[in-house]
Amino acid sequence: YFRDVYDHVIRINETIDNLRELLTTALEANLSLIAVRQNEVMKKLAAWAAILAVPTLIAGIYGMNFESMPELHWRFGYLAAVAGMAGGCAALYAWFRRAGWL
Repeated sequence: YFRDVYDHVIRINETIDNLRELLTTALEANLSLIAVRQNEVMKKLAAWAAILAVPTLIAGIYGMNFESMPELHWRFGYLAAVAGMAGGCAALYAWFRRAGWL
């Protein structure tokens, strides 16, 4: 009788170990999927941050108001600055879009 109970206990213990390994594998797979999704989101955030850095840089440079900046006294200086901002943003957007980040 006790050998039969012992065999049942060993079989149940092996089943528990197998289920524990299965759950561990499932948890690791879930964590890997979460990490992949988080990396995708981080790539998009980095791309948008780089795109927004272009107009910030140009506006920061023109915000210094030096007298020796020839663009300040040029008739199309404002238009050139805005066009530079838009062009830089568009170029980065196209590049990130082609790279699959956006």
